[in-house]
Amino acid sequence: MSVTADTNQHYDLDPEIFGEFLDPLRKYSSALYESPADTLEQAQRRKLRFVAQRLGLRGGEQLLDVGCGWGSLILFMAEEFGCRATGVSPAPRQHEYIAAQAGARGVAERVRTEVGHFERMDLPARSVDAVTLLGSIVHMPDLDAVFGKARAVLRRRGTLYVSESCFRNAAARTAFDGRAGTEFVREDIFGWGELRPLSELVTAAEDAGFSIIAVDDLTEHYRRTIDDWIANVDAAAARIDAHRPGLADQLRHYLEIANAGWGYTTKHYALTCRNAR
Repeated sequence: MSVTADTNQHYDLDPEIFGEFLDPLRKYSSALYESPADTLEQAQRRKLRFVAQRLGLRGGEQLLDVGCGWGSLILFMAEEFGCRATGVSPAPRQHEYIAAQAGARGVAERVRTEVGHFERMDLPARSVDAVTLLGSIVHMPDLDAVFGKARAVLRRRGTLYVSESCFRNAAARTAFDGRAGTEFVREDIFGWGELRPLSELVTAAEDAGFSIIAVDDLTEHYRRTIDDWIANVDAAAARIDAHRPGLADQLRHYLEIANAGWGYTTKHYALTCRNAR
């Protein structure tokens, strides 16, 4: 699949597959753990509150979530903070799922989604208070376009939150970008994906005119998140394989590769940026 494809093969899988190993919110990015006793669901809800805190949400804001997945963030912010939340994703199945969930949770009037690629969408300038990209910028080839578009749609003093897995430095990228495990994730799972060093994200944000106001290292939290996902894949292997034989092993292999590199070749960061002018 090329970088200009309409969607990403991994996210076009049946949403019920993801329901087998993610938390009940179907949040597909790092959780935030506080104690050894935390469940995956507790840690994912804590992470969403952390994102709200980093964004400075007080209630009623206009929020744009780029790469909205199965809607965990936009549904949560609509329910908990009364935000008017828009999700963007190129995967049609995600939009159907989110619409059904918004109706079931009574927030349909505050939640909407748009099908498409954020960088190429015609969005009103200075129209939102916050933009979020949780684990989605890895699938977007043009960093300058992404950060430039995010700044264009943000109101003055608006906030951008980006969390992403990164090569820990440029040397690690050079050494490991073409390895078998990296190619398996890129080609067999995603269709396209590009890990970058954090420095490239910071440069693109600053070049777009953002001020960096926080950088958080969430690497250990993502390691534990994936451990929980692997345990869930193992517990649900028969049901997952009912969708496609061998899919559980493929998912487990992908998740094991992701967890093998933490702290050695990869890190997971949250970058918070302010549109200060």
